[in-house]
Amino acid sequence: MAMTETEQQTSRCGYVAVVGRPNVGKSTLINHILGQKLAITSRKPQTTRHNMLGIKTEGAVQALYIDTPGMHLGAETALNRYMNRTAGQALRDIDVCVFVVDRMRWTEEDELVYERIKTLTCPLIIAVNKTDRLEDKKQMLAHLQWLNDKMPHAEIVPISALHTQNIDTLERVIGQMLPENEHFYPEDQITDRSSRFLAAELVREKIMRQLGAELPYQITVEVEEFKQQGRILHIHALILVERDGQKKIIIGEKGERIKLIGQEARKDMEVLFDTKIMLNLWVKVKKGWSDDERALRSLGYQDS
Repeated sequence: MAMTETEQQTSRCGYVAVVGRPNVGKSTLINHILGQKLAITSRKPQTTRHNMLGIKTEGAVQALYIDTPGMHLGAETALNRYMNRTAGQALRDIDVCVFVVDRMRWTEEDELVYERIKTLTCPLIIAVNKTDRLEDKKQMLAHLQWLNDKMPHAEIVPISALHTQNIDTLERVIGQMLPENEHFYPEDQITDRSSRFLAAELVREKIMRQLGAELPYQITVEVEEFKQQGRILHIHALILVERDGQKKIIIGEKGERIKLIGQEARKDMEVLFDTKIMLNLWVKVKKGWSDDERALRSLGYQDS
């Protein structure tokens, strides 16, 4: 599986779409590959809403990873429909597709993803995630054989995204599949997204992690100010919800919840931006934004 010396010296670059049903570990996988946190994660399905490019340059190989929203059944709101469209758009003009599946489980939503990718002509890798939790190896081998029979042209790589097991093998397989190309981005660039976008996503992650069970999906974050003054980066972020009750939940008793959200988001921002952060958060009610196509566009939910 190791690359030859000639392969290592050949300049390779291409787009790698990481697809799968919600909450299967796509964002965690990309964060570990990149060696730092760019994609937000939580146990709540549909945490990822936008396609985001994570750029990994190692020697002669530059892989451009596209983190996609999980493809899910149903399209109850404009936001749901946007997320499914966004995930589908990531499959255009890609060079490698990594289909992340969860060890022994195969659901209706896995089947939905399979239906979307089965006609792709680019190389396909099935990354079987969370295999570190399996004790019955015979059962796993039977499942891997089932996957192989279903997608005979795919390369199957068992991994654990959370514990970074076999990630190096996955990267090596991806690198071998990428086309010969000059690199598209500078060696030190890690994403195509703006710092404002990353800041907003970090705030949204902390809300979803703390209030996943209490808060539905109708929440988004808009950065209104992003300004470096001396050694301090000042960030003002507006948290938009749909109902007064949601606003109260986020603020919490005597403002304790929003204070904690801000503290946790600020810690991650200081690591990501490598500077001292002054973060101010506000909560505002904007009724019906998640099912309003115009409101979604104004908040940055635009098809590419």
